[in-house]
Amino acid sequence: MTHVSTNPSNPSYQQLPIVDLSAADRGPQARALLHAQLHSAAHDVGFFQLIGHGVPRGELDALLSAMRRFFALPERERLALDNVRSPHFRGYTRTGDERTGGSRDWRDQLDIGAERPARIPGPHEPAYWWLQGPNQWPDSLPELRTAALAWVERLSSVAERLLHELLASIGAPADFYDPIFGEPAHPHLKLVRYPGSAGDGADQGVGAHKDYGFLTLLLQDQVGGLQVQREDGLFHDVPPLEGAFVVNLGELLEVATNGYLVATNHRVVSPPGATERFSVPFFYNPRLDARVEPLPFAYASAAPGVADDPSNPLFAEYGYNELKGKLRAHPLVAERHHQDLLTPA
Repeated sequence: MTHVSTNPSNPSYQQLPIVDLSAADRGPQARALLHAQLHSAAHDVGFFQLIGHGVPRGELDALLSAMRRFFALPERERLALDNVRSPHFRGYTRTGDERTGGSRDWRDQLDIGAERPARIPGPHEPAYWWLQGPNQWPDSLPELRTAALAWVERLSSVAERLLHELLASIGAPADFYDPIFGEPAHPHLKLVRYPGSAGDGADQGVGAHKDYGFLTLLLQDQVGGLQVQREDGLFHDVPPLEGAFVVNLGELLEVATNGYLVATNHRVVSPPGATERFSVPFFYNPRLDARVEPLPFAYASAAPGVADDPSNPLFAEYGYNELKGKLRAHPLVAERHHQDLLTPA
């Protein structure tokens, strides 16, 4: 995630665009309308609500149920999965231990990726291979592993299909980025609980930022708290839409299209009082060693360019971007396992 400065929020704004992915299967006219909607949402807003995604309600309920049971476990069982134990940044993060823009995020979470053996980089290999490794799972809740890994597989398929339609909508080859995804891709799933406002009055559930991958698909509950920065420069609430995924574009797509598709600033404001909020963001990321080539597309001449941020350079290989973000967001893990990767102050 890339941290950005915050602005005052505005509690009222129209709903994000709503896009029905199932229209791709309803004939040429419906698919043309889908492409027009996707094009507008991705170029003008960078956020939209996705319906018609085809994820069965039973899979959704299984994941949410297992997630709630995880956060209801005694703290000692959750802390047995503390991500400080993992050099791969997998596992449980206590409330306040993650940082965005240097400030603590008032949430706790379980970070999950593809279930693969640890790859410890050799002397001449990129350090980002530390990000590949096993997950940590609670012994008392085997259904969580089943539901979470099934969700990673299911959402990877939805995101792949969505990316194909999105690229086609701007006159690009739909399969242009297929070679950097597939089996070696690096998906990332978070199971997140926001336990209400911090005792000191801070309301940063997650600080304002952009995502640095390709696509994020978020399942949020009905509590609300997600805010998106719109054209007026203010942050606006995203009203929950039952069964929909909130989709946003990451910085890699913005860079690949020279700014024609936009990665948009967003944040989460902690729910009031002791109210809990649950959310499940899924990050559709390419292989760690992927080099993201510029996208050939029909509207390239209208691309405005991408503003450089010297404090947050984007690297050619995706893995360096994710490693940079993890080292900033999880300082306790970084200090314990990756002192050699930390930049001296």
